[in-house]
Amino acid sequence: MKVLVCEDDEMVLKMVEFKLEKEGYQVILAKDGKEAIEKIDSLRPDIIITDIMMPYLTGLEIVHKVRKQLNIKVPIIIVSSIGLEKTVLEAFQLGADDFITKPFSPNELSVRVKRLLMKSY
Repeated sequence: MKVLVCEDDEMVLKMVEFKLEKEGYQVILAKDGKEAIEKIDSLRPDIIITDIMMPYLTGLEIVHKVRKQLNIKVPIIIVSSIGLEKTVLEAFQLGADDFITKPFSPNELSVRVKRLLMKSY
């Protein structure tokens, strides 16, 4: 299973990569929204984990592009330090499947990834 992680914070990126690779996933990394869209289009990950605040495109813009322009039904988890109800609701309205507020436990993220992948396959 291919997991795309879109995150501009190097520490968070490495932590998530380490945890998910240990769980047996093939992890694809993107450090900004533009790189994320290119990798989504070319590599077709099985699940996407994206931060909201990133250079070029935000996580919300990525959700919108994946759902509306690329028309891909892949599960998407939003990870953000912005836990405002308005932001969470917007993420779900755009088509996100889950939302985790930073800081988060890598174990919790792993369980959520596993749950969404089981639901979608």
